[in-house]
Amino acid sequence: MVGGPEGILQNGAVDDNVAKTSQLLAELNFEEDEEDTYYTKDLPVHACSYCGIHDPACVVYCNTSKKWFCNGRGNTSGSHIVNHLVRAKCKEVTLHKDGPLGETVLECYNCGCRNVFLLGFIPAKADSVVVLLCRQPCASQSSLKDINWDSSQWQPLIQDRCFLSWLVKIPSEQEQLRARQITAQQINKLEELWKENPSATLEDLEKPGVDEEPQHVLLRYEDAYQYQNIFGPLVKLEADYDKKLKESQTQDNITVRWDLGLNKKRIAYFTLPKTDSDMRLMQGDEICLRYKGDLAPLWKGIGHVIKVPDNYGDEIAIELRSSVGAPVEVTHNFQVDFVWKSTSFDRMQSALKTFAVDETSVSGYIYHKLLGHEVEDVIIKCQLPKRFTAQGLPDLNHSQVYAVKTVLQRPLSLIQGPPGTGKTVTSATIVYHLARQGNGPVLVCAPSNIAVDQLTEKIHQTGLKVVRLCAKSREAIDSPVSFLALHNQIRNMDSMPELQKLQQLKDETGELSSADEKRYRALKRTAERELLMNADVICCTCVGAGDPRLAKMQFRSILIDESTQATEPECMVPVVLGAKQLILVGDHCQLGPVVMCKKAAKAGLSQSLFERLVVLGIRPIRLQVQYRMHPALSAFPSNIFYEGSLQNGVTAADRVKKGFDFQWPQPDKPMFFYVTQGQEEIASSGTSYLNRTEAANVEKITTKLLKAGAKPDQIGIITPYEGQRSYLVQYMQFSGSLHTKLYQEVEIASVDAFQGREKDFIILSCVRANEHQGIGFLNDPRRLNVALTRARYGVIIVGNPKALPKQPLWNHLLMQFSKPRKLVNTINPGARFMTTAMYDAREAIIPGSVYDRSSQGRPSNMYFQTHDQIGMISAGPSHVAAMNIPIPFNLVMPPMPPPGYFGQANGPAAGRGTPKGKTGRGGRQKNRFGLPGPSQTNLPNSQASQDVASQPFSQGALTQGYISMSQPSQMSQPGLSQPELSQDSYLGDEFKSQIDVALSQDSTYQGERAYQHGGVTGLSQY
Repeated sequence: MVGGPEGILQNGAVDDNVAKTSQLLAELNFEEDEEDTYYTKDLPVHACSYCGIHDPACVVYCNTSKKWFCNGRGNTSGSHIVNHLVRAKCKEVTLHKDGPLGETVLECYNCGCRNVFLLGFIPAKADSVVVLLCRQPCASQSSLKDINWDSSQWQPLIQDRCFLSWLVKIPSEQEQLRARQITAQQINKLEELWKENPSATLEDLEKPGVDEEPQHVLLRYEDAYQYQNIFGPLVKLEADYDKKLKESQTQDNITVRWDLGLNKKRIAYFTLPKTDSDMRLMQGDEICLRYKGDLAPLWKGIGHVIKVPDNYGDEIAIELRSSVGAPVEVTHNFQVDFVWKSTSFDRMQSALKTFAVDETSVSGYIYHKLLGHEVEDVIIKCQLPKRFTAQGLPDLNHSQVYAVKTVLQRPLSLIQGPPGTGKTVTSATIVYHLARQGNGPVLVCAPSNIAVDQLTEKIHQTGLKVVRLCAKSREAIDSPVSFLALHNQIRNMDSMPELQKLQQLKDETGELSSADEKRYRALKRTAERELLMNADVICCTCVGAGDPRLAKMQFRSILIDESTQATEPECMVPVVLGAKQLILVGDHCQLGPVVMCKKAAKAGLSQSLFERLVVLGIRPIRLQVQYRMHPALSAFPSNIFYEGSLQNGVTAADRVKKGFDFQWPQPDKPMFFYVTQGQEEIASSGTSYLNRTEAANVEKITTKLLKAGAKPDQIGIITPYEGQRSYLVQYMQFSGSLHTKLYQEVEIASVDAFQGREKDFIILSCVRANEHQGIGFLNDPRRLNVALTRARYGVIIVGNPKALPKQPLWNHLLMQFSKPRKLVNTINPGARFMTTAMYDAREAIIPGSVYDRSSQGRPSNMYFQTHDQIGMISAGPSHVAAMNIPIPFNLVMPPMPPPGYFGQANGPAAGRGTPKGKTGRGGRQKNRFGLPGPSQTNLPNSQASQDVASQPFSQGALTQGYISMSQPSQMSQPGLSQPELSQDSYLGDEFKSQIDVALSQDSTYQGERAYQHGGVTGLSQY
């Protein structure tokens, strides 16, 4: 090889001429190529594995994955090193030897902990010294070794997803522009590749077969075979992901504390070091415990989880199946493995298969309806009861009676039950009337055990014979309806004395001889069959409906509660047991199903059957009277999520607590927003967040509520982040001024854990507060809806008023708390924002309309920031300008396209321009809320024309003089006190004209314009 960059001369055996010429050529091109070759030349070992930046002061070594990364953001929201640590779940790093601080492993000065997400620093009084300490326990101990450290000064090393610049230099703009440009999507794919092949590079992403997307779910299906072919692979994806997750969670060096249960079974207690928040441990999960040490023979035993971490402690308890040989005298050197069970996935697959193969699995009408075919409506002829209220249950209101009456006459119905509207009572009443018709047992299902138990309890009150069918692994777990459980009812059957004798023998000795065991099993099967055949109602989880004990049975009527929290294949498990009458109860404005695998979620597995049927034009029957919340609390959710249709079944007087002495800033509105200026920090798991300032404020508020006379078990603290949850539990117990026991009884949990439940007071800790990251989970309107609707007497939101209003929905919510109350508008046209689908099915067919879903290739990023379809409020930067026009609060919600019911393009994707040959959603191209493009610049009100993207807070509706909730009387509000807001006529004509403009371009909502006067163009009055 003669000189010349190797790129040009690949083969050594080339004659001189070529070499010289190519050298000349290389020199000629050199100037323009310099930029390109800078990062393709041989990079030093310590170059950033994403972008190639290799300044020693800017790079950090990840001890686990043995790769280097820089501290620059490039095109992503966090720096490359933090991105990698979070994605790869690594936590230990070393600085470069040529950097300003030399080759340093970052660790806590006090305890040697190396988890960078826990580490922070306290500037010592002598400025040259910086001490690294971990957040807990070292920095929170009052007895810090050296007096001149002030632990209140502690700050994390990673702020805004980036290492502090004095620790690791941030590469200059110049360097970042010269570096290899890599997008967040490429980073995610690269991290996935590294799991299989650690030496993979960016070039490998281009290879075929690296990233095939599964086929997307559809709105309508040709037949059940196509249905199975689309859902089958998605279920498999989720199963594989779940398996990988469970099996990767092996933990060594576990210390075990042994105990003996009341039923003479061994119980092992242990704590797991903070696992990644993806892992959801549930009661009944199987865990394998192995002894690895040398003080006793090697041993392994399998047990079921009977206790999970809670406020009383982070211990997990498992009950061993058999205690033979358990090394109870040793406590150290155990290993914990999670046993993955494929049962639920197998049952879903088999249900899909049954649906395709077996004609008798569902009635013809339901078959065609579920696949989205057009069918004539059918009325079921049945004797309607004279009184709709069931015995033993409370009287029904008008919307509940209507629901019960309609459901009994239809083969397929959807009931939408907004929060606190008596969904469970309605479902129980329907089941009562179905069971009284004498068409065999009614099958009642729900996705979670808690929901099934709640409904079982209500149905039991009507005096019907109810059997609760539990999974074998949950038989040991106590529940309020244990006495109705099949395995307990068998024990108390008087008709089979032989079975009872054998059962007694088994309980006393623990084992039966093989002949006895055989006989015992046969008798037990007979008894089970007899109980199930004679029951009026059988209750189980959706997956539980695939239990072999139900396999031979056919159920004519099936009711699925909370069906919006189940994936579609999950719903199909009970449906294929012979459904001729199917009732789905749920609320698609609350949380959807949890799908762990992002790929499957993106392809549409995270959409429930209920939602798809709503989009197909089956109108849900909505229950309309809420009995939970103070009327002031129900106003916002009602207007935003339920078209303003919720009526209050309770008065404000019913919702004032007797003997409760707490001053609400506005006595008639038991809600306020507590402004907190703290910064978010990444939690120790690396995959979650916490906010210490906010935790301190939550503790203050909780203490105040407790002192005012609230009971601790009636206060709920909701936070979307596991990191904040575990920090709050510790903080409240150690730093709260009242007795620890009181704080332990306050429930602190995620939004998901509170779904379907209520408390007297709810404190919502938002956690997010940052410059670059957005607000993550909070972005999902359904989460917000659930969080705001759990409280009966009062809601307190603790959050950062700068970060939240960037998101339109939070912007309105905060408007509720600010002074000018004229923003509340009664006509409520904006509630449409939640109509994911309340439109007539015919509309889906008009070409070019908002709902035209002719699939012209799916825009690639699909608005799935979280896996919840309705989480798609953020439409990229295109809309931001519109946000600042003062407009009645409900209006800023864009008339949303219903979430793109999967395989079909839904207008332009966020900030991507429009697909060829298609203008924006229906009609002419428009910006984020139907104002015709140009008129925006004619507004003299300069707010609109400013590009808000560049100055997020310059003069938004919610700015500097933010709401200091403590003195509501003298709020000075530069953001809101502009003249337009103070004019009383503000809600007069201009208001109507704005609404008209906003509505006029939406082909669908012509009907909603009772208040229309004359065609108004643009916003000229302004």
